[in-house]
Amino acid sequence: MDIEQKDIRCLSLSELEVFIVGIGEKKFRASQIMEWIWKKGAVSFDDMSNLPKPLRDKLSENFRFGNVVCVYSVASVDGTRKFLFETADSYRFEGVLIPSADRVTACISTQVGCQMGCAFCATGQLGFKRNLTSGEIFHQVFSLNRLSEESFGFPLSNIVIMGMGEPLMNYENTLSAINMICSAQSLGMSPQRITMSTCGIAPQIKHLANDGIRFNLSISLHSAIDSKRNEIMPINRKYNLTELSEAIRYFHEKTSTRITYEYLMLGGVNDSLDDARALTEFTKVSPCKINIIEYNPHPGDTFRRTSSDVLEKFIRHIESCNIVVTVRKSKGMDIAAACGQLANMKK
Repeated sequence: MDIEQKDIRCLSLSELEVFIVGIGEKKFRASQIMEWIWKKGAVSFDDMSNLPKPLRDKLSENFRFGNVVCVYSVASVDGTRKFLFETADSYRFEGVLIPSADRVTACISTQVGCQMGCAFCATGQLGFKRNLTSGEIFHQVFSLNRLSEESFGFPLSNIVIMGMGEPLMNYENTLSAINMICSAQSLGMSPQRITMSTCGIAPQIKHLANDGIRFNLSISLHSAIDSKRNEIMPINRKYNLTELSEAIRYFHEKTSTRITYEYLMLGGVNDSLDDARALTEFTKVSPCKINIIEYNPHPGDTFRRTSSDVLEKFIRHIESCNIVVTVRKSKGMDIAAACGQLANMKK
């Protein structure tokens, strides 16, 4: 593969039109190519059967398809399915399908590995390999949509960007992929059905606000006490809770979007009533809801689950502050597909 070739999925329509006209072809050919890429899911130029062969050859000389291929899949007893994808240059990452009664949610990745180093997350133990391109992120979603229809009889109803990697560290590629996923010329998914989760990259949260994003934003908080968050989430040493709070306030003022906070309960670490009080105080910055997550163990970890009585007291305090709170039941634990467990392991 010529490393200088650009992934055809990373081109905009206007960029493709410039190329098409530049090689002496009619401008409308660019729209035909885009339909093959985004609507029909072409994975090679040979798939584009209504294009003249000389044009297909010219495309092959100048561009490539950054396809991702599913090399392994496994099903959980609860119906969750995990898929191991491989890029054209042999990097691997995971995606998950989570079914419910009448819908299927895809949990997708934006990076190979992760550089954030959160103490409770198996993905962080892999280290960071590289960003996924916008084309690779899109093809992952396109593939999961097809796999959802094959496995469950439904197309994707929701997407959570909570898989491997920190999406705001791959900002342009992630937003470009989301724009195409939502395009009427592609999957046509409503941005209200997409939720991006971040560990708290404060400047990029403001960037999202300035870009006028319409999808949902979730903050992986896990502690509202700086000293504790420093220990379990190293990003807090760079962007502390004060900076994060300011970014969230700015985001809400610009977008009027209600923030969701993800709070992973770690037994004896962040589950006391003092922790609960700090959490409810922090979340006063804007309208919000809180998702409590039970801890999912993985090989080599040192954490434990919060006991049921401690969990109940923690939730009771949040509810007493008139904040919407839910306990998110983890799915796919038996296949290492639950939150914090994605680590490219076959099980």
